[in-house]
Amino acid sequence: MASKAPAAGERQSPKTPVKARGFFSRANTIVGIQMPAAESKRLREDKERKFNWKRWGPYLSERQWATVREDYSPDGSCWDYFPHDHARSRAYRWGEDGLLGITDRQCRLCFALALWNEKDPILKERIFGLTGSEGNHGEDPKECYYYLDSTPTHSYMKALYKYPQAEYPYGWLVEENRRRGHQDPEFELEDTGVFDENKYWDVFAEYAKDACEDILIKITVCNRGTETARLHLLPTLWYRNTWIWGCTHEGCTKKPLIKKLAENHVKGKHESLGENHFYFGPSQDGKPPELLFTENETNSVRLWGVEHYTEYTKDAFHRYLVNDEKDAVNPNQRGTKVAGHYVLEVPGGGEGVVRLRLTSAASICKPDVDPFGPEFDEIFSDRKLEADDFYERIIPESVGPHQRLISRQAYAGLLWTKQFYHYIVESWLQGDPEMPTPPSERKYGRNALEWKHLFNRDVISMPDKWEYPWYATWDLAFHMVPFAKVDPEFAKEQLILFLREWYMAPNGQLPAYEFQFGDVNPPVHAFAVWRVYKMTSPKGERDVKFLARCFQKLILNFNWWVNKKDPYGRNIFAGGFLGLDNIGIFDRSKPLPTGGVLEQADGTAWVAFFCCVMLDIALELAQHDSVYEDMASKFFEHFVAIVDAMNSLGGGMGLWDEEDGFYYDYLRLPGQSRAMKVRSMVGLIPLFTCLVLEDEVIQKLPGFRKRLVWFLENRKDLAKQVSYLDTLQEGEFCHLLAIPSQDKLLRVLKYLLDEDEFLSTYGIRSISKYHEDHPFTMDVGGETHCVNYVPGESNTYLFGGNSNWRGPIWLCVNYLIIECLERYYYFYGADFKVECPVGSGKMLNLLQVSQEICHRVTGLFVPDEDGKRPCHGDNGRYASDPHWKDLILFYEYFHGDTGRGCGATHQTGWTALVARCIDKTATCKKMRV
Repeated sequence: MASKAPAAGERQSPKTPVKARGFFSRANTIVGIQMPAAESKRLREDKERKFNWKRWGPYLSERQWATVREDYSPDGSCWDYFPHDHARSRAYRWGEDGLLGITDRQCRLCFALALWNEKDPILKERIFGLTGSEGNHGEDPKECYYYLDSTPTHSYMKALYKYPQAEYPYGWLVEENRRRGHQDPEFELEDTGVFDENKYWDVFAEYAKDACEDILIKITVCNRGTETARLHLLPTLWYRNTWIWGCTHEGCTKKPLIKKLAENHVKGKHESLGENHFYFGPSQDGKPPELLFTENETNSVRLWGVEHYTEYTKDAFHRYLVNDEKDAVNPNQRGTKVAGHYVLEVPGGGEGVVRLRLTSAASICKPDVDPFGPEFDEIFSDRKLEADDFYERIIPESVGPHQRLISRQAYAGLLWTKQFYHYIVESWLQGDPEMPTPPSERKYGRNALEWKHLFNRDVISMPDKWEYPWYATWDLAFHMVPFAKVDPEFAKEQLILFLREWYMAPNGQLPAYEFQFGDVNPPVHAFAVWRVYKMTSPKGERDVKFLARCFQKLILNFNWWVNKKDPYGRNIFAGGFLGLDNIGIFDRSKPLPTGGVLEQADGTAWVAFFCCVMLDIALELAQHDSVYEDMASKFFEHFVAIVDAMNSLGGGMGLWDEEDGFYYDYLRLPGQSRAMKVRSMVGLIPLFTCLVLEDEVIQKLPGFRKRLVWFLENRKDLAKQVSYLDTLQEGEFCHLLAIPSQDKLLRVLKYLLDEDEFLSTYGIRSISKYHEDHPFTMDVGGETHCVNYVPGESNTYLFGGNSNWRGPIWLCVNYLIIECLERYYYFYGADFKVECPVGSGKMLNLLQVSQEICHRVTGLFVPDEDGKRPCHGDNGRYASDPHWKDLILFYEYFHGDTGRGCGATHQTGWTALVARCIDKTATCKKMRV
């Protein structure tokens, strides 16, 4: 299986570790050093607050309906309280949504598209999808839309929506998916035949900034069919309703106004945003479009049969166009919502273009200035070239065209999924003065006890703006790793934000997600802080203040873990589901049906990982301020204690199974202990923790070195967990801090690299394929609980059924496996090799193994010789159709055998980590590793 390398207490000559260290010293990823001039200048101006380049962006959600924030029901049934059918008629309290739209960073003024094909029963103003109970695998959008491009300042953006020319099959999608069971595939929009014969519209939305407050908009509609077709296009501008509720907290305002100034020109006035002008370009006949006005107010007559103070309501454009209610719009041509009504007749294979402009620039807002003059298209051309130049320099030169397209769209999706998120728990629980009093049950329900301090009103990186239009803290930590490559300041700001007092609980817990802020996510925030710190500047120029700010708050979070999740003070941790949803045989976030305590291999390993990163940060800070040496000593000794507890075989109380050579969760009952023998990601997470302490660093820290030497000499019972190498001059050492010893590492790697176990063609599975034929079962109270290998969508309702950790490939944990193998290579060197894949006879060092996994993960998105990308499954359009083949969806997770995308379709948050895998491969090629 492997060539010999040093174990704990053994020494090795300096040759191979020095080579390993050389690779890492040359392969540093430095961001922001050679950025292209135009976008670099904008980023710098925004950072220095000279110009507010990020004030406007794609911060509009894809779904605000059926969110927890809009739910005022007594039982927390958000899907039923605010369904899709209400969305067109009911004003939102906490946000807005729209189709391929933009808004300012406080979501005051919004712009998005509305479409009608003269057949649909409703105006298409937002993405449609199934609720949690309607989908056979949970909630799911049933639309085809794609994020194609964006710079970090959103100076240029492009997205695509595919709109059928036939009637959109709302009812069929709901009924067929509800009929199907967990074992059946999902019924998608493409399966209905609405895209057959190419009878659909490609609707491209492009944005280009000429200045911070001057946004040019170009909508291009392409008729992909062969016959002439008609499309009603309604570019819509509106104010979020912040006036009707009677609220007094920050962000509540007086009612703003949009009014017509000329045939193609409206002006909006808002008490905090100021004045904005919007121009509608000419239609096909050269004339301005018809302008429609209404209010962003609830149609309470339609919903509840109750009169409202105004007859002009949010759904007026739908009523005007689809229902032919001509009196639905305000004839006085004023309100809080306006649209231009374009009727486009486009021949088969042709296209129509509509130009628009949102601005407050005084130079544009003059009667003698044409906002759509020749410079309009020139500005678009310039911004597009600047975007191309930006990514030419961001993406390594050696990256080929297929991988370059993957990276480009991964970054586009990452940037497009920034969203304004607004949720003030105290106000939400109490209700608003001008609204009905909420049911009293809510005061003891969701988020009511420990999260009343939470005051969220920020632009935040979302997992997916339709399926998960709310933050998940551990997702966000992974998002920031690829974000650091394109927008270092945003990455740092996001990580700091979640450590601030209006997010972090007073006891130090980080909020998980809005469905239950008190749930426990894996503690990866420190990992993200450390990675972003190292990625965003060269050594000697790094942002130490950022690191120190985060470290202080992360100590509070670490103490919360120690005080709350180590029930017996033995350094063995629980934690609940820990983001791995259904991976366990029981729902790990609920009381066990067996009684007793579940000691979690992943919970304990995550805390060890957290502790190890905190040690690394403390050592870095100690080089600038010796005060941190004491904290480094604290985290070193705590880490060794956790590792000892986890590996201990004495009394059978560790989490390592010597017979199997794997880490398991253990069920502890009075007088007995049982391993939950599921070979899953739970047992691989202990590999993540790996830190090399180099003597050249330790020598600079006399206080820490003194304590380290004392500890290793006087606590030999614990010191056995530390491996060391004589790698440099006489008396100088490298120390390896890791959970598995060399022997344990080799035994776990034998499972990891076996294609009949964890190693898939497309990465590392979340549960071993071994359990396909050998399910783990357990009888409790006459009921049989079972875990088997399920490579695609979930076959249980555990955690809603829309995520599955019982077999699929998840990029977040694959990325951590790749990084930890790099660090093991750094310690063990190039001569330490393992068989990969197991049984192949091919021996690779651990850096080569990490590259093999990078290659497999990237292969999810790379087309084969027939144009087929594994992530798109058997959908032939993505392989051969010229209007589909270059479109990539970044799914939540991927089928463990075929690589087909599963779950959320636009989870470009942590799935954007594929761009980092592409970078790593390019770096290794450059260094000829």
